[in-house]
Amino acid sequence: MWRKYLTDFKSYIAIERSYSNNTLEAYVRDCEKFFTFMEENHPDIGPQNTQLKHLQSFLKSIATTPLKGKEGQLLKISSQKRTISSIRTFFKYLLITDEIKDNPCELLDTQKMEQKLPVVLTDEEINRMIDSIDKSSFMGYRDALIIEVLYACGLRISELLNMRIEDVFTKQTVIRVIGKGDKERLVPICSGALRRLNLFINDHRTKIKPAKASGTYIFLNQRGGRLTRQYVFQMIKDTAKSVGITKNVHPHTLRHSFATALIKGGANLIAVRDMMGHVSVTSTQIYTHLSTKHLRETIMLYHPLYNKKAWNGQK
Repeated sequence: MWRKYLTDFKSYIAIERSYSNNTLEAYVRDCEKFFTFMEENHPDIGPQNTQLKHLQSFLKSIATTPLKGKEGQLLKISSQKRTISSIRTFFKYLLITDEIKDNPCELLDTQKMEQKLPVVLTDEEINRMIDSIDKSSFMGYRDALIIEVLYACGLRISELLNMRIEDVFTKQTVIRVIGKGDKERLVPICSGALRRLNLFINDHRTKIKPAKASGTYIFLNQRGGRLTRQYVFQMIKDTAKSVGITKNVHPHTLRHSFATALIKGGANLIAVRDMMGHVSVTSTQIYTHLSTKHLRETIMLYHPLYNKKAWNGQK
C-alpha cells in the first residue's frame, strides 16, 4: 500500500523540486526504509491513517539501531535529518495530490536532535599534510594539490572531481563549480593555489593521456581515467595519519575547515553560504558554533576576569 506511490513521488521530486540525482536517490532510499518499517511493524497502517506516533517510532528506531556491518555505529545526525526531510517531502506530495487529508509530519519535532560539531583541521595541520607529500611525481603533485584546493575553496569531493580545465578562470582568479542540483557558482581561489593548479594542468597533466571518457576533467589517475571518491578519501585519511593527526579526517573535513577559518576570520555568513553552495544559511550556521567556541576560549585566556593573576590570589 506504500510502494505504489513511489514512482510518481520520484517524478515529483525530480521535476518539481529539481533535486540532483544523488539527493533524489537518497530520498527514495529513506522513504523505502520508512515503508519497510511500517510494513513490518504496522502492516495495517497506510498513508491515510499514519499518525505522529508512527513517525516518532520510526525515527527512534533509526536513531538507536546500529548500522549493518558497523558494530556500535549509529546513523549520523545529518542522515537522520535528511531522512526526516525525505518523509516530510513524501507526505507533502501525498497532500498535494489529495491522497491524504492531514499531514502527520506537521507536529514532527526535529529540534531535539543533538547537533554534533564537525571535525576541523588547523591551518598548521593541513600544511603538515601537504608538506609531507613528495611532489616530484605526477601522483604526489596531484594529491597535494587536491588537499590544497579542497581547503582553499571549500569544495565537496564531487565538485572537485568534476572540475574541468575550462572551469578555471585565471584572470578572474575564480573557478566555476557545479554543485548539488547542477547549480553553478563561482568560487575565488587564492593566487598560490591557482598558480599550482595551472602548473598541474599545463605541465603534469599533459604527460598523461586522458581516456576518452575523461575529456577535460582535471584530476586524473596515472592511466588517464578519472579519480574515484574512494581514492581521494583514503589518500587524505592516510596522509593525515602519516603526520600524526588522530582526528577522523576525510575530504569533507577540509570543507569544514575552510568554512570555520572564514567564520573565525570575520567573514560574512551569507558570503560563506554562497561560496559553499548551501541552499539555506541554516546549513552554514553550524560553523558559527565553532566560531563561538573559539571566541569563548579566547576570552577565557585573555580577559582579566578569567585570568587568575588579575584577582591577586584572592578566591
